[in-house]
Amino acid sequence: MLDSPRHESGWQRTFPGSGGLLCSAHPIVAADQDAELSQQLRELQKQVQQQQETIEQLKRKVAAFEERCEPEPPPREPTSLGKVHLSGEGGVAFFHTGSEGRFPSSEFRVDEAKLFIEAPIWNDVYVFGEINFVTREETREQLWLGELYLDFENISQLWKRDGQLNLRVGRFDIPFGEEYLTRDAIDNPLISHSLSDIWGVDEGVELFGAIGKFRYVAAVQNGGYSALRDLDADKALVGRLSYDPLEWLHVSASAMRTGKLNADDDFLSELWFGNGFIRSVGSLATTTTFEAQVFEGDVRVRLPRGHIQAAGGYLKYDDNDSAADNRRDVYYYYVEALHQVTDKLYAAARWSHILADDGFPLVGHGDFTEFFYYQLTEDLWRLSVGLGYRFSPNLLFKAEYTLEQGTKVDGTHRTREDFVAAEVAFKF
Repeated sequence: MLDSPRHESGWQRTFPGSGGLLCSAHPIVAADQDAELSQQLRELQKQVQQQQETIEQLKRKVAAFEERCEPEPPPREPTSLGKVHLSGEGGVAFFHTGSEGRFPSSEFRVDEAKLFIEAPIWNDVYVFGEINFVTREETREQLWLGELYLDFENISQLWKRDGQLNLRVGRFDIPFGEEYLTRDAIDNPLISHSLSDIWGVDEGVELFGAIGKFRYVAAVQNGGYSALRDLDADKALVGRLSYDPLEWLHVSASAMRTGKLNADDDFLSELWFGNGFIRSVGSLATTTTFEAQVFEGDVRVRLPRGHIQAAGGYLKYDDNDSAADNRRDVYYYYVEALHQVTDKLYAAARWSHILADDGFPLVGHGDFTEFFYYQLTEDLWRLSVGLGYRFSPNLLFKAEYTLEQGTKVDGTHRTREDFVAAEVAFKF
């Protein structure tokens, strides 16, 4: 049986030699395409190599820039032991005064050493405690209690308002004026303080909060020096109202009465003034109570590279001495300026002055025993200048020279009390 003839397509019949012609052209076209692709591949590889070299150069430049601009490590957070947070601060220093001053022997000393403990108790209730190992004001090496209080925060959440009302109960700073807020060594731009240097720690109850641009604090405290008992029924009343009308401007007004203190049992108030406590001026034989009222205004101007701040106040002292009129009117003020020379280096200066027409216990940098107990001073001024270098928020070196002079109530002058100091302050 013969096979059926194979059917041919129309173009094969029309062009009988065309199939062989096409087959013979394929190798030539393929060779040209391979050559063109090879050339494109070589050019692409060359471009990739050039781009890689450019990227490597950029990486080296960025690494060099980052090395020059290495940011400071963030400040260390307080050590956490579960819910308990530990932190502390202090300062080691060299102090020297003239022969009539407090440090005539050129002392190396631990100026400050404090430990802080904070822990949550329940919801927005916290406990805060302060243990003082050394402070500049103490003359003995011993542990003593600083602040210890409970904070009941955000009570104003009861009416759905944040931060309007908070409550503090226990032993805490006397909330008068504003210098005490930056009094610790790591916060104070200079080593010395102003002459008035109003501060203190006392037991009581405090309300504080903020409403809009206003902040307030009001406290009732014992008033007397004893930390264990209140030896009189009259209480100290303290209040401060502050206002920030502009981003660069802060102002505040403070008022306080120490309450009538027992001249024999209390003898001292908790309020520190003029580098000594407010004490009874009257004779113990004829005086049973004493008190003081204090008023102060503060202003702070924030500058692009520093600040200027000032405060001025009036202290009115009285007692019930049956043998003499011991009323005193005492006026005080200070002005402080700070300029950041660089991001870490700054220069600071402070002028402070106290005027007491009939004399008042004003120690300053003088001998404590002489000028607190025996010699009253009617005029005392201090000019402090210094430099500081802040390595980090936790480490500060500063040096200072202070001129201090005054006039005693008997008309003689106070001299040789100038103060030279250097200090390294730290916190953790």
